[in-house]
Order: sequence, then C-alpha cells, then structure tokens
Amino acid sequence: MTHRPDAGPPPPGCPAHRAPAPPPRPQPLYGPDFAADPHAVYARLRTLGPAAPVELAPGATATLVTDYRAALEVLRTPETFAKDARRWRALADGRVAPDNPVVPMMAYRPNCLFSDGDAHRRLRQAVTDSLGRIDPNALRGYVERSADTLIDRFAPLGETDLLGGYAKVLPLLVFQQLFGCPPELGDRLVEGFSGIFDGVDAERANDLITETLVRLVSLKRARPGADVISWLLAHPVALTDEEMIHQLVVLIGAGTEPQQNLIANALRLLLSDDRFAGDLAGGSMPVEDALDEVLWLDPPMANYAVHYPVHDVDFGGVPLNQGEPVVVSFAAANTDPALLSDQRTGNRAHLAWSAGPHTCPAKDSARLIAAVAVEKLLDRLPDLELAVPVDRLVWRPGPFHRALTALPVRFPPVPVPTAAPAPLLVPDPDRAHVHPSAEPPGDRRWTSRPAPSASTPPATTSTARPPASAPSARRPPWSSLVAWWRGQ
Repeated sequence: MTHRPDAGPPPPGCPAHRAPAPPPRPQPLYGPDFAADPHAVYARLRTLGPAAPVELAPGATATLVTDYRAALEVLRTPETFAKDARRWRALADGRVAPDNPVVPMMAYRPNCLFSDGDAHRRLRQAVTDSLGRIDPNALRGYVERSADTLIDRFAPLGETDLLGGYAKVLPLLVFQQLFGCPPELGDRLVEGFSGIFDGVDAERANDLITETLVRLVSLKRARPGADVISWLLAHPVALTDEEMIHQLVVLIGAGTEPQQNLIANALRLLLSDDRFAGDLAGGSMPVEDALDEVLWLDPPMANYAVHYPVHDVDFGGVPLNQGEPVVVSFAAANTDPALLSDQRTGNRAHLAWSAGPHTCPAKDSARLIAAVAVEKLLDRLPDLELAVPVDRLVWRPGPFHRALTALPVRFPPVPVPTAAPAPLLVPDPDRAHVHPSAEPPGDRRWTSRPAPSASTPPATTSTARPPASAPSARRPPWSSLVAWWRGQ
C-alpha cells in the first residue's frame, strides 16, 4: 500500500504507523555471567546478524563479529577495516574515558598491531625477521628444562595449582630468555600485563609497563645480546626507542598472558574430557589434538583484533559506523554453526591466530611452547587429575581473554633427587632469596639464522660459561613475583 502525504492520516495497519524497531541493546562482555558461559552470549548475538552491539566495559561499546566468513572479511580487507586506533571516535571525543579499563588494550601505539599500510609493513618486517632467528630446537630444549625445574618444585607435594605454579610461570621464564630480560625487570612486566588483561587499575599497569620497557631498551642498546630485543634494535628498519617500546608491548604481552591461557586450557581439556582421558590412561598423549580443540573452542584470546571502518559500512544488513570499534570474536567465529564441519582434530582453519596481514607472527613458537609444556608435565606426572569437578573451575571475567582463575590438581607424590642441580632461575615461594642457577640462563645450543641484511651486526650465538672458579653471585629477591605467584 502506498500512502500519499496529501491523503490525510494513514489508515490503521499501514506500515507508516509502525515505528522503527529500536536498535538492540549492547550485550555486556564482562562480569562473571559472561565469563561462565560466553558461548551462550555468542549464540544470542548470532540471532542479530553477522555482527551485533556489545559493551566491552561500562561506557565502552563496540560491534562484535560472530560469523566466520564475516570475520575473515574484516581481517582480510584492510582498505575497509583499519587497525589504527586513532580512528576510535568515541575515545577521541570523550565518550570513552581515558581510564576506561579496556583503553590500554585498544588505544593506539606505534607498533605493528595498530598500524596499516607501509607503516605496518615496516614494523611487521622487523618483528618477523627477528622472531625468525629463533632456533626452534633450542627453544624446545629450553622449554623442557624450564618445565622440569617447575615440576620439581611441586612433584613431591602431590598437589598444586597448575595455573599459578606452572602455566603462568613457564611463559615468564621463556620470554625472559627470548627477550634477554633481567629478572628484576621481568617481574614488573608480569605485574603490568596482568593488570591490563584483567582490566584492574589499567592506567597504573600501563605506566608500569612503559617505565620498565624504557629501562630494558636502554639496557639492550648498551649491552646487546643473542635475544629478540637486540635483534630488533639491530634491524635495518632502524626502530626508534619509542617504536621499540611499543613493539615490545605487543611481543611480551602475546608471550605471557595468551600463552599461559593456551597451556592451562589445554591441560583442563586433557584432564576433563573422556575423549582425551582414555588415551592418556592408555599411554598416549594427544596433546596436538587437545591444542587444536582449544584453539577452536576456547582460544586464549577469545575476542580481539579490533578494527575501525574507514567509512560507514552496510555489513550484511548490520550498519557499521566510521570510526566505531569492530571486534572479531575468534571464539564465536570458530563455532559458527554455518561452518561445514565440526571436525577440529588436525584442522588449522581456526581464527585463534587471527588472519590476513595481522596474523600472529609467533604462532609456530607459541604452539611449540604450549605443546612441550603440556607433554613434559604429563610425562612426568602421568596420574595427574583435577582436584575439583571441571564445572567448579572458575573463569576470569574480561572481554578479551579466555582464562581460568586456577587449575587445582592432585597426583601421587613423586620424589625429586635433592642432589639434582636447578638449571634455571625461578621464583621459590618458600625462600627469601633466589639461588643462582648452575648453568647461566640460556641454552648453549641457541643459534641464530643469518641477520636480515648485511647491515645488521651478527649476534652472539651462545651464552658464555663463567669460569669454573668464578664465585656464585647472589641475585636480589623477586619479591613482587613471589607475591604474584602466590596470588597475593
């Protein structure tokens, strides 16, 4: 029926009488309810289309992409969906306060994660080349030794929290090796990144990270070594100190919190799912299968990859406004009912590592670290079991990560020879100080591939051993790291 403006009021039932439907209210992606069952929230959001409005924190709204194909479109179309967070209109005009807890995870930094075009290619090349110099065989050996040292601490006890005593600490030890980070700076970075991911006192956490990284970059410029930070500093793209700091925010952040979540979530699955538990009892350890399952269903970063439309977009019937954040839900996209198959074993088509020009450059190393960490633990403690029913495990609230608060387990106590030397520097909650390691930090097999160009000075390929008669220097205590490890 067509209604002319000069024909008087429209008759009852005419479409002109119908008010437009109000826009859907943003769905909160924070709080214990969302943390307990995020997939129920994703299912509700899917009824609104390929993307739907959400609230990341009080006062900070976004559009969450829940459709697999739509997520690929966002990730692979940088000419329409940009990463530069300076386009975030709500932050620029004051609708989102600078101290909002999601701002440190979303605000612009001059690094490869928040850059587009030529700037992104330049920064990304430095990261890719530097990470490419890591020897995976040496990395595997270092993870194994780190795992053995941590397991030795709780193996005689018969019980532990695998999150606080293993999954959290192992990535810390690994990134300190990869980035040549002294312990006294390492514990400050852990404190800062924990604050950012948890959304607790984020402004203070951001300041702590920045201050610590300034000191670390200055240290590496003065004393470079065979580590990723030194290789970044020596790269021919000539990163400035500011660029270095912000590159490290991405690299260290991705090397700690998401890595611990991947390890813990894989262990939870292996210890609670009968498909895996039966194989473990039979003597096999389907760790790679468990990692595939976790990366599909409970990826360590569930919702991220924030993009900003460069102009207003009709996105499958959902209007997206220029400069308003669009967040890709890796977890929701991976479980999109429209996917042709739910076969996840051996299937690497998930989006846990993102896709397109911003695909995670360290995905191979991250997967190796997680696989070795889980394999070593199950090899040393084959009778490991959860200390509580799996449905009593608690997930941490927050819009971005998929993370447990604890992973309590029990097992028959395994004695550890007291004469065994501790090969690594690790926090010991039962001592007031930390003894030096019998071996210097690092792996003597640690080798580097050729530098990206002839202009990059070669790095040392192994850590020199001190003379046998050298005195054992004592290191200062890791007081804040010990407190963090204890959950204080």
